[in-house]
Amino acid sequence: MHWLIEPFAADVVARALVAGVIAACLCALVGSWVLLRGSVFLGEAMTHGMLPGVALAALLGGSLMAGGLMAALVMAVGVAVIGRSAKLASDTSIGLLLVGMLALGVIIVSRSQSFAVDLTAFLFGDVFAVRTSDLLVLAAALVSTFAAVVVGHRAFVAMTFDPRKAVTLGLRPQLAAAALTVLMAVAMVASFHVVGTLLVLGLLVAPPASALAWARSIPRVMLLAAVIGSAAVYLGLIISWYAGTAGGATIAGVAVLLFFVSTAISLLRSRWKPVLVAAASAFLVAGCAGNGAPPAPSSGPPAGDGHDEVVVEGAQELDGPATKLVIVDPASGDTAVYDAVDEVETRIGSYGSVADLSGDGRFAYLRTGDSTTIVDAGVWTFDHGDHYHYFATEPQMVGTLDVPAVSVAAGNSVVAVETDTRAVTLLDREKLGGKVVEPPAGLSVGDDVVAAVPYGSRLVTVDDSGRMQVIGGGGATELAGDCPGPSWASPTRRAVVFGCQTGAVRVTGGDGDLTVTAIPFPSDMPAQRPEQMDHRDRADVFAGVSPGGVWVLDSRQRTWTVIPVPSAVAANTAGDGTVLVLDRDGTLAAFEVNTRAELARVPLFAGSVPADGPQPVIDIDSDRAYVNNAAAREIYEIDYADGLRISRTLRTEVTPGLMVESGR
Repeated sequence: MHWLIEPFAADVVARALVAGVIAACLCALVGSWVLLRGSVFLGEAMTHGMLPGVALAALLGGSLMAGGLMAALVMAVGVAVIGRSAKLASDTSIGLLLVGMLALGVIIVSRSQSFAVDLTAFLFGDVFAVRTSDLLVLAAALVSTFAAVVVGHRAFVAMTFDPRKAVTLGLRPQLAAAALTVLMAVAMVASFHVVGTLLVLGLLVAPPASALAWARSIPRVMLLAAVIGSAAVYLGLIISWYAGTAGGATIAGVAVLLFFVSTAISLLRSRWKPVLVAAASAFLVAGCAGNGAPPAPSSGPPAGDGHDEVVVEGAQELDGPATKLVIVDPASGDTAVYDAVDEVETRIGSYGSVADLSGDGRFAYLRTGDSTTIVDAGVWTFDHGDHYHYFATEPQMVGTLDVPAVSVAAGNSVVAVETDTRAVTLLDREKLGGKVVEPPAGLSVGDDVVAAVPYGSRLVTVDDSGRMQVIGGGGATELAGDCPGPSWASPTRRAVVFGCQTGAVRVTGGDGDLTVTAIPFPSDMPAQRPEQMDHRDRADVFAGVSPGGVWVLDSRQRTWTVIPVPSAVAANTAGDGTVLVLDRDGTLAAFEVNTRAELARVPLFAGSVPADGPQPVIDIDSDRAYVNNAAAREIYEIDYADGLRISRTLRTEVTPGLMVESGR
């Protein structure tokens, strides 16, 4: 064991060990958030961005750490400013500034030959030259960072995993993001003496990445990352002492090596049982060869309209879904897009009297007389079959459609617009993003089609006689089912649902043959039935209002439920077993569907909801509901999973008489 402790008898190596362990703990606290937020490339850019600040500080005789900190923050601010452009991806702005800052640093260094030795130490570290004052700086940085991480933990978690929820809880995600950027800069500047700017990212990322294979809670990831980082420092110094290699580079290399070792052990740990099961299954299959039947074709959902990759020109891909509300004053046609996260309202234009508003998750369709004005909300979700992509661009007016839209149903590439004459018009949804309003190539419907819903790359239609067909590249195919008198239609995550005179039908089948399942009205249901049903986007449960009460359809369970609320104005459901109902008296209530019991009620409107004019709506997504109050120029954001808590009251400049949610 003597060779394991002998190197640390030297003061320079002992100080290097202390400095390295402190730096490892500091980088573990910050690096865990860097990894969870997907900001590794930004961290790499900030390490290079420190060079001009340090070089300028050395040239002027100032503090190298202060210069490096200022330059790193300038780099982060520059990335944030350039990244606001929808025309540039965030990695483009980071790459441009990385090269620019590094070039500026080298230009400053080139002005003085005396910088040569200092530049080498700056880029690659000189862990054996750590002084007592450097240890004090590292310790101060560790203590302050630990305090900031503890105090801001709740805000950092909410901002990382759900920025909108952070806003509704008053946690100010933009401030939290700025604080994390500052902590990144502090960790890098304080640690570059140990491993240098070119290698500090290894200590910042590799230990937390190793820890993520073994721990799930954030505090445990940080603790384990600190242990792994400290081990990398110790082993790196041992190797450097005996092999005569550069200390900082060896520490960074060992940290990366530990990541691969940790990942390999984790994979072996998680896969040894499945390997044994697979081996046993292989023996069984070999023994039964010749007696089996070929597997049945998959009946899963369509896989994202057949797209292998999702590339949207001029749009920025987001880490998660965004929420924007398109609001319209029905009297003047004043239209705006309200950002529910930043609480920023963007005016789009005025289009005269608007009778109705429909949405497809990105575009809003304003029925203006005998035509339809189409507005791009600027955020949307692309369903890729087994996962989602989230995009953002600038809100804008798209164009005009020469028919009045009553309702819309959309897939990734096609929009089916139902008009007031019960005709269907198809639009190319991808071209709408380029402000081009035209039908899709190679896909059309007959004049007798009165309802249509995109299903993957195909279209499910119902004609005026109730006959159902599926239309695709190979033409039209009859479906074994009918839907007399269709009144509404909507896609879900796995199916297409039509409302009919006799009840509803659900169409499923994925990329193979489609199956029509009838969901008839029970004989004991009220005679007056809803003409329209709403639901959370892609959910299988629907809710609608009729004079007899609130109707709830669970299309997967093929069940109808009526909740007796005769004064209901609007209803919607997230598909979680509850339905939200806005009452004429201005209160919002939540009901449990199976028992029809009222779970919660909260007052929203100062008085009763006016019966004249467009009625308020309940737009709902996975964790929030939005209710518009035109008279007060307010939109209420409701946390429906928390007893209908009003998380925020959003005040608008445009009267929100009509509203539709986009982005989710």
